[in-house]
Amino acid sequence: MGRTTLLRPTRGSSSTRPSSTLWTSTSCSLMCRLAGMPTCEAGVAPGPTARPWPSASSTTTEATWTQPTTPLTSIPWLSLCPFPDSLSSDCIRVDPPERPLVPPSDDLSLSDGSASYKNLTLKFHKLINVTIHFQLKTINLQSLINNEIPDCYTFSILITFDNKAHSGRIPISLETKAHIQECKHPSVFRHGDNSFRLLFDVVVILTCSFSFLLCARSLLRGFLLQNEFVGFMWRRRGRVISLWDRLEFVNGWYILLVTSDVLTISGTIMKIGIEAKNLASYDVCSILLGTSTLLVWVGVIRYLTFFHKYNILIATLRVALPSVMRFCCCVAVIYLGYCFCGWIVLGPYHVKFRSLSMVSECLFSLINGDDMFVTFAAMQAQQGRSSLVWLFSQLYLYSFISLFIYMVLSLFIALITGAYDTIKHPGGAGAEESELQAYIAQCQDSPTSGKFRRGSGSACSLLCCCGRDASEEHTLLVN
Repeated sequence: MGRTTLLRPTRGSSSTRPSSTLWTSTSCSLMCRLAGMPTCEAGVAPGPTARPWPSASSTTTEATWTQPTTPLTSIPWLSLCPFPDSLSSDCIRVDPPERPLVPPSDDLSLSDGSASYKNLTLKFHKLINVTIHFQLKTINLQSLINNEIPDCYTFSILITFDNKAHSGRIPISLETKAHIQECKHPSVFRHGDNSFRLLFDVVVILTCSFSFLLCARSLLRGFLLQNEFVGFMWRRRGRVISLWDRLEFVNGWYILLVTSDVLTISGTIMKIGIEAKNLASYDVCSILLGTSTLLVWVGVIRYLTFFHKYNILIATLRVALPSVMRFCCCVAVIYLGYCFCGWIVLGPYHVKFRSLSMVSECLFSLINGDDMFVTFAAMQAQQGRSSLVWLFSQLYLYSFISLFIYMVLSLFIALITGAYDTIKHPGGAGAEESELQAYIAQCQDSPTSGKFRRGSGSACSLLCCCGRDASEEHTLLVN
């Protein structure tokens, strides 16, 4: 059974598509979008004041016929033919046979008109795109040892043949969407026993929620202390605290833990939905749980920082981070300039420079010394087509490689080495003391002097919004 729908929008309107229909797994829909082409007959101009044009067999001589002077709208069709902006869409429904397929020579039932859709003719000079919609159903058999029931999936598939460029090459794209549901069949009567996993997921969510609250409380207290310190320095000494000094009050490990907890909670909730056959977002769930696992293992390094010999990596990164960030900002400007230049000039001649993302990937690989010969060899093949572009490509590649490998990377390593020397010799000339550290160093009182605030034993001290004793305000900054 076939169905053909022809849609022809009016001039100037957008293309019209038929209403969406949910096809079953035994049907598919094919849509062809065609551009309306003018039909100009030989010897007749499309203008309103058209004059007959002599054919090839005409014996009219110069004495009996002269070419008339016509306005621009009456130029013969071989010189000017207006292109209308109308589009037409043909939608064809294809229903495969219920019985197994047989070779065409043995299938006598195809001689009738039920398979007329196979006679569809595509005019490639008019074709814009072809989209094929269909659905597939499949069953994922689980392990019988775990007493898990099968999973039923429905895949909505969209195949697009894009001919908008009319270049002779049609790109093909595939899009799929999966929908999961429980298999409903009389033979399926057992349900998987996932109560232990559900209990474990709930424990993980509660633990991460508690960790999130504690870390958020510490970050909020640090932010409040930062505001008090900034106000104190402005009122007492009239000095403005820089951004890097303000970051001394922000614990980066707490930010790492908060991010990890949020990702773990979100990923665990999605995992519960997937196991309950309510969601099928496997990619999003794996990204959330994978990223949270990475952050958790990175957070383990925090406990190694309590040992001086194991703290070299973190301390070096902390000292070198401001200089490295400023250096990377300057390098990024030059890098983007090379990316845009290569994309504009070498894009039509080199496959690695066809898009801006591909240019960035190619240049980043060149910085690491990968694929150098292949990149140069691909441009060598273009020397016969355009010597100017080939000469530009040589200057472009040699200048980029020389600048980034011999200068940028060397300076980057020098920044890290300088930070390591600062950590190795803390009393050297390269050590810089922040405003906060200089202020704290002025305090010479011992912890047993009685000038420090004592910890509160009330339950309200667990919250950051509790009021403080006014007599202890002067001891807040040294607590």
